[in-house]
Amino acid sequence: MSSAIPPPAARYGTTAIALHWVLGLAILALLVMGWYMTDLPISPQRLKLYNWHKWAGMTILALSVLRLAVRLVHRPPPLPAKVLSTMPTWQQLAHHGTHHLLYALFFIVPLLGWAYSSAAGFPIVVFGLVPLPDFVPVSPALADILKPLHGLTAYALVALVVLHVGAVLKHQFIDRDGLMARMLWGRG
Repeated sequence: MSSAIPPPAARYGTTAIALHWVLGLAILALLVMGWYMTDLPISPQRLKLYNWHKWAGMTILALSVLRLAVRLVHRPPPLPAKVLSTMPTWQQLAHHGTHHLLYALFFIVPLLGWAYSSAAGFPIVVFGLVPLPDFVPVSPALADILKPLHGLTAYALVALVVLHVGAVLKHQFIDRDGLMARMLWGRG
């Protein structure tokens, strides 16, 4: 297993690494909360969790905007030549496709949640202080369409996260190519 830290040009920047891990953990926590709260009976606890879920979703949306801006300004390092020389073309396409879909879902999932909340007539007041405008007009029919779309896209995000983590583990423990070190804290 390669334990050497890649040179700075081959690593992600500190901000990109921080956003990767903060958003990754926040998204996983939000997905777990989403699964848990939907099975609760109507109660003050369920309402509190729904509000927290919405606040967290809007925070993830804002951090995703920041993450995309960082990525556009600071291009990610290319895959190392050693990795590219041994990675089949279909895996390279899967690598890029998975990252593009992950980024798309970082926006789609919370935007659908915001739209559903608006259509259902439940405003989002971030941290109980900052009311957000309705994303769409109140419409029970639209809410009935948006609710399952929010859930389906969240499940798609889960599937891509599992695929991403599986690929990372493959590179770390089977290929032993040190690819994971590009996104870990360390000297640059």
